[in-house]
Amino acid sequence: MDDKTILNRISELVDEEHRLRSAAQEHESGTDDEAKERLRALEESLDQCWDLLRRRRAARQAHGDPDAQGERPVPEVERYLQ
Repeated sequence: MDDKTILNRISELVDEEHRLRSAAQEHESGTDDEAKERLRALEESLDQCWDLLRRRRAARQAHGDPDAQGERPVPEVERYLQ
């Protein structure tokens, strides 16, 4: 997966996240359990994509092989401190 593909995936995930959050705001009762679960999954996928993109860029700057970088599991990415 190249950087452009990762950025396109991020864009798709963000668009879907915005649609779900907008729909939740339109309904005063909030989102249903299925929508909440999908939002959580979107956030995790976004974290994975951003992590992969950062590591690919870092590898490139260090004259390494960005294609050697793979997607990390959700539990590993989610434990990062911001």
